[in-house]
Amino acid sequence: MKIAVVGTGYVGLVTGTCFAETGNDVTCVDIDVTKINKLTNGEVTIYEPGLEKLFLRNLKEERIHFTTDLSVAVKDAVIIFLALPTPPGEDGSADLKYVLGVANDLGKIIKPGDYKVIVDKSTVPVGTAEKVKDAILKSAGQVEDLEGAFDVVSNPEFLREGVAVEDFMKPDRVVIGTNSERARKLMSDLYAPFVRQGNPVIFMDERSAELTKYAANSFLAAKISFMNEIARLCELLDADVDMVRRGIGSDDRIGKRFLFPGIGYGGSCFPKDVQALVKSANDVKYDFKILSAVMDVNEKQKTYLIPGIKKYFNNELKGKKFALWGLAFKPNTDDIREAPALYIIDALIKEGARVSVFDPEAMNNVKKLLGDKIEYTESQYATLTNADALIIATEWNEFRTPDFSKIATSLKNKVIFDGRNLFDLAAMRELGFYYQSVGRAVVFK
Repeated sequence: MKIAVVGTGYVGLVTGTCFAETGNDVTCVDIDVTKINKLTNGEVTIYEPGLEKLFLRNLKEERIHFTTDLSVAVKDAVIIFLALPTPPGEDGSADLKYVLGVANDLGKIIKPGDYKVIVDKSTVPVGTAEKVKDAILKSAGQVEDLEGAFDVVSNPEFLREGVAVEDFMKPDRVVIGTNSERARKLMSDLYAPFVRQGNPVIFMDERSAELTKYAANSFLAAKISFMNEIARLCELLDADVDMVRRGIGSDDRIGKRFLFPGIGYGGSCFPKDVQALVKSANDVKYDFKILSAVMDVNEKQKTYLIPGIKKYFNNELKGKKFALWGLAFKPNTDDIREAPALYIIDALIKEGARVSVFDPEAMNNVKKLLGDKIEYTESQYATLTNADALIIATEWNEFRTPDFSKIATSLKNKVIFDGRNLFDLAAMRELGFYYQSVGRAVVFK
């Protein structure tokens, strides 16, 4: 099947590559000439485990192509995926200017007698499919000219950064919103290779599909914020959040995932999706109280470690140096959008402290954002030299079993503030560290 993917960001590149992997002829289009040239020359422009191997294989087999010309990409395509940014506006609403801009262009390209399925792959508010259809028809001029020439489908993505390729190739479920039987048949054929093990393709109306994505991410964000609230309560009641997590996670109705306390969620999805759902609720005069609380809890959680740091150093952080491990909002990605590490760095700099950082993948992205405001090092241990304490902000695997003797000899003080609960309390006590984590007892020397 001939497919076009509009947008070569995180979702677009994974989508295009994975569809090519199952034998489809995919053309990806983007207005960024530099990015298109890099992709054409075999340079993957995002970090995602497992993606480069599939990308290079399909590029070599000429099943994936790249262009800056939208008309070239969609000319022979039967299905056109819109994988475009929908950044949050100041009021939390999703900005549809990129999606509707391309819809306007498609109205000038689609010919009478064609049949194309336009798929909203981006996370978009309820009612966007209708707006896309209206934009295409308005741009075309005469509505009757494109009668039956296209359908607009909602097909939200549920990709987790760090395991996106696996999520796409073996999805838990595929959600498709359409009332068109013709579009339904084409989408069923397209996704058939991905659900051979019996995982469901769930068909519904477009509005329900659009809401499903926001509801899923908002529910997961709520689980995270709930556990962070439980962690704060554990500290006040002298309980251990790890024990509580295990106790409730064994209940099948709750499940074990998304119950780990920490310093809040970040990334490109949870923050903006929760905001957008609250905005959608406000637009119809519904006060979504739970999600308002979720956002409030998460905002405070990002700087959760700062009061403990200030207390340990008697509110004298000026001139102190802090080593910080982890910049990405989660491991196995270079994405720093809404990363808690950035909030911690900002708070420390405002107190007059110096910060030395390391992250396996996200260093360049942070350099572009912060420049020389902080020190960048070539390894996790290089950050420690003459530092007054270590802060852990991202749970990369290489941080889980470090050389504690090297940490102890490199730091001025054997002090660790851990925002991801990586280490065992008894082990830290035996090693003689001052160790503060989230929702657990503070270990003293």
